[in-house]
Amino acid sequence: MLFLLNDVVLDLDELRLAPRKGAQRFRALSVGDVTRMGQELYAERPLLHASHRDRALRLAALISAKAEGINAALFVAPAVGCSPEEVTVRYMTLGPHVMAQLLRRQREGDLDLKAADREVWRRLAA
Repeated sequence: MLFLLNDVVLDLDELRLAPRKGAQRFRALSVGDVTRMGQELYAERPLLHASHRDRALRLAALISAKAEGINAALFVAPAVGCSPEEVTVRYMTLGPHVMAQLLRRQREGDLDLKAADREVWRRLAA
């Protein structure tokens, strides 16, 4: 399963190949708990999806597991070390054709923040 985290397409199937250590402890988490965890991670590292792929992959897998149908998340921190409450979060459900297109663009080196914003998040003014 593909998951867009900010401007990086992740393949969640990569996690299924690894042992599920501690899977029990995550069962009790709610979507709100996972969102807060993401805010804390992004407050510490605003480019988590690019700099810490393993953590980004686990966060995406948790979001996907807790929020059925969600396959895209945007975490925006205004600065390194900001308060987790300052990190804005947005979730979306993208169709399989959109995810395939984003993955293709990523593989071609054509997916960056501006491209992802134009195609998915639409935060920048036209």
